[in-house]
Amino acid sequence: MRAGLPALLICAALAACSKAEETPRGRVIDCAVGGAAKFLPECFVEDSRAGGKRFLTVRHKAGGFRRFEMVDDGRGVVSADGADEATAQWSSEGVLEVSVAGDRYRFPARMKDDAPQQ
Repeated sequence: MRAGLPALLICAALAACSKAEETPRGRVIDCAVGGAAKFLPECFVEDSRAGGKRFLTVRHKAGGFRRFEMVDDGRGVVSADGADEATAQWSSEGVLEVSVAGDRYRFPARMKDDAPQQ
C-alpha cells in the first residue's frame, strides 16, 4: 500500500496542475488558422493599451495567439510580437484582413478618411 502512495500523490498533483480547456474571452472574429482555406468564427480578440499604444490580442480556439499593434498610418495593424510580419488589406465591406505566417484574420474595422490608401 505504501509503494502506491507516491504514484497516487504524483497523479493528484498533475491533475491539480492541469486546467480544463476554457473558451477564450473577447469578441469573436473570423479566422483561418494554420493555412486553413475557410474562414470560421473561431478566434477571439481583446483590446488593450500599454504605454500609449493600442494592441489587439487574438486567441485561437485551439490555444495559440497573436498580438498586433494598432497603427494610424493606413495599415490598420502590425505584428507586435515575433519575427513574422503581418500584411493587411482593406476590403470594401469594411473588413481588415490580416495575414501572418499562414494565419488569417478578419477584423471589422473602418479606415480613417485621412489615412493613406494601400
